[in-house]
Amino acid sequence: MKLAALLVCVTGAALVGCAYLPTAGPTAGEVIERGVEDNQTRYDVVDVNSRVVATLLAQPPESFRTRFGRYGKPEAPKIGIGDTLSVSIWEAAGGGLFGTSPTDHVSAGSRSVTIPEQAVGRDGAISVPFAGRVPVAGHTTVEVQHEIERRLAEKAIEPQVIVTIAKSVTYAATVSGEVVNGARVPLSINGDRMLDLIALAGGAKSPVYNTFVRLSRNGITVTIPMERLVSDPGENIYAQPGDVLTLVQVPQTYSVLGATGQNAQITFNAERITLVEALAKAGGLQDLRSDPAGVFLFRFEPPSVVAALNATQLGTGPDRASPVVYRLDMSDANSYFLAQRFPVEDKDIIYVANARLNELQKFFTLLNTLTGPVITGIVVKNAAP
Repeated sequence: MKLAALLVCVTGAALVGCAYLPTAGPTAGEVIERGVEDNQTRYDVVDVNSRVVATLLAQPPESFRTRFGRYGKPEAPKIGIGDTLSVSIWEAAGGGLFGTSPTDHVSAGSRSVTIPEQAVGRDGAISVPFAGRVPVAGHTTVEVQHEIERRLAEKAIEPQVIVTIAKSVTYAATVSGEVVNGARVPLSINGDRMLDLIALAGGAKSPVYNTFVRLSRNGITVTIPMERLVSDPGENIYAQPGDVLTLVQVPQTYSVLGATGQNAQITFNAERITLVEALAKAGGLQDLRSDPAGVFLFRFEPPSVVAALNATQLGTGPDRASPVVYRLDMSDANSYFLAQRFPVEDKDIIYVANARLNELQKFFTLLNTLTGPVITGIVVKNAAP
């Protein structure tokens, strides 16, 4: 009777403390039930099916082609403030304004002189002897040539002028960040594409799958993975004067928690991975702990995705994003095909709930820990002569 009473007391105490057993997180039922608390929706729980996967895959990613696709090759270069020009002037015969040195001849009787290189001033002009301040900003080199010839026509002997841009600061793009040599890169007349600029700056220093390309143009900034820039020729658009191209190293990671082989933050090592690949990287579901019907993915979704999913627009996340919890039932074999297509995004949280039987197993383990020594002592005492 004493043994029975003791067992009842110990069992009662264990049952009361069962709610306080250590656990890796909520059960599948608790995740679903706590989506609404105090009559207020905290997050949406979306069961993953083929329509949900198709909706997520249909969301257009950030794209250079979409945002900047209207730009083709840049226009022919025009002179800008700060550019450095070189001006050479020829006269048809000696005895004119320029070219008194016999070593400067180009053909019999002609004379030439090259004016020292000079930067275009803030007034948009350069100084040419006997022609004064010549406006050049916003004009092509041919237009400037004709203007200088016109101004010297009555002073020099049949003047001929060649203007070249020795150094341009306006017809150039800036490349910086995770490149070997960040620099302002002059654009060629034939046009340069994004990968051309990166190559001219020495190439990327970090792995392609960890590198993102950020293009800023006319107040708009778009960031895409470099892996997509390399693999999709349509993203490799032409550079425009004034573009700022920055390569940034941003490791893509997701976190795995709960009843998996490994609880950790894991890097993608690729531009995109799927849910089944993400679970496999974490060691898969644990046989003795996991609830295959309780595989969840936590993510903040933008308003466009929430609307496409017919979910509730909560707007409690960054940039009015809403918290969404995707649930996948891996006890259904068809779910493996869905998980093979479900895209995992940067900073996603994957959680695998414990099976309810696991809590019962913990309870019996605790019960055995409390009652085992008592029962053993009684058995030893009764066995004594």
